[in-house]
Amino acid sequence: MLTLINTNRMMPPIAPIGLDYVAGAVREAGHHVDMLDLCLAEEPEVEISRYFDRCTPDLVGLTFRNVDDCFWPSAQSFLPTLNETVAAVRRVTDAPIVIGGVGYSIFPKQIVEHTGADFGIWGDGEQALGLLLDELRGNRRLEQVLGLVYRRDGTIHANPPAWPKDVSPSTKRDFVDNAVYFRRGGQIGVETKRGCNRQCIYCADPLAKGKAHRLRDPAEVADEVASLLEREIDVLHLCDPEFNLPSNHAMDVCDELIRRGLGDRVRWYAYLAVLPFSEDLARHMRRAGCVGINFTSDAANPTMLDTYRQPHRKDDLARAVRLCRDNGIAVMLDMLLGGPGETPESVAETIEAFKCIDPDCAGASLGIRVYPGTAMASMVAAEGPIETNPSIRRRYGGGVDLLQPTFYISSALGNQPGGLVRDLIGGDPRFFPPTEETGEDQADGAGDHNYSENQTLVDAIAAGARGAYWDILRRLQNG
Repeated sequence: MLTLINTNRMMPPIAPIGLDYVAGAVREAGHHVDMLDLCLAEEPEVEISRYFDRCTPDLVGLTFRNVDDCFWPSAQSFLPTLNETVAAVRRVTDAPIVIGGVGYSIFPKQIVEHTGADFGIWGDGEQALGLLLDELRGNRRLEQVLGLVYRRDGTIHANPPAWPKDVSPSTKRDFVDNAVYFRRGGQIGVETKRGCNRQCIYCADPLAKGKAHRLRDPAEVADEVASLLEREIDVLHLCDPEFNLPSNHAMDVCDELIRRGLGDRVRWYAYLAVLPFSEDLARHMRRAGCVGINFTSDAANPTMLDTYRQPHRKDDLARAVRLCRDNGIAVMLDMLLGGPGETPESVAETIEAFKCIDPDCAGASLGIRVYPGTAMASMVAAEGPIETNPSIRRRYGGGVDLLQPTFYISSALGNQPGGLVRDLIGGDPRFFPPTEETGEDQADGAGDHNYSENQTLVDAIAAGARGAYWDILRRLQNG
């Protein structure tokens, strides 16, 4: 038996879509699967003890969705909680422990070493976990399991990542209690593909899911949407890094939802690249049920767009917003402020441009989370010793460790970059400004768009709000 444990306890709660997909695949491969959901547990350690008093699995799988909240200045690491969970499981079972998930897959060998887990799955878990179960019961040919990270002779080994070209997870979505997550979290996720071939300097998604688009059959996506609708779950968020890449796949998914009449019954949100985005795609997305788009905008200053390796320009942003407005789609533009070469003048240019473009809301994220293996990490290394780099921000002691929340904010923005950004925003209600760097106004999430432990969001969802969190927050902010 495989026991899957959801370790993600962020609030509002996000349904563990990866566990849903993995459980369906492992079950279809003939294995018995059970689940312990710590996100919905009042006392996690008590629930762990109760569960293992009555169950003796052959393998325990822990999902690790986020390494940290990816947000400066809070810089909250989730590794301590993962360590506590691994230790609690160790106390009550001798079954081997395997860790997987997007957050894990960014640091596959490091997290196995850090937690003391027996195994890890780097990449997709659907086939890998079933194969691992087979090998543990048989010849233990661990090197045959794609994506497996394992210990042998005192050394941690990593097989090639599990990024199969064909992505076809179960469409039933009946393993996780999605109805509870919908009630408490306000939205449920769906994937239409995995992987990303973009070259953005900061993004860790290619590290976790691969550098090529791996597309799902649009008919399967529609089947999954229909399955969730049967449970009265009618507000979804596509988990794709950029739904419109490739654009023909996005059109095919929309066409299938429209053909089945699902676009009239569901509301969904998506992340999109600014380019390509056509009038035809905007129209199809709205007919298919899309009500909100969050564009990976990053900046309006051309130098910073080049630094981030973004192909769009200010006029493209304005056109994207206009197309959304013309088709009744709410739109958010996300800024990424403080990258290499950022100056007060470039920040001012971006903020002023966003004001003129007039999205429904705009996020002013300050600071870039530095992940090893990204172009951003290489750029930081080229600036000299990271330990003395004046642009590095962190809240942990000792040497710089990229497994811990480590951020880059251009030193040219001064000692109080958050204040600089807030002054330039000037109280404009369309913007989510960065919080105070002292952390004094982070307690309830008011004013910013850090979704972790955001009591404002939790309360709004409890009162009936549904949708992408940026859309709920902007509706609250605008009254």
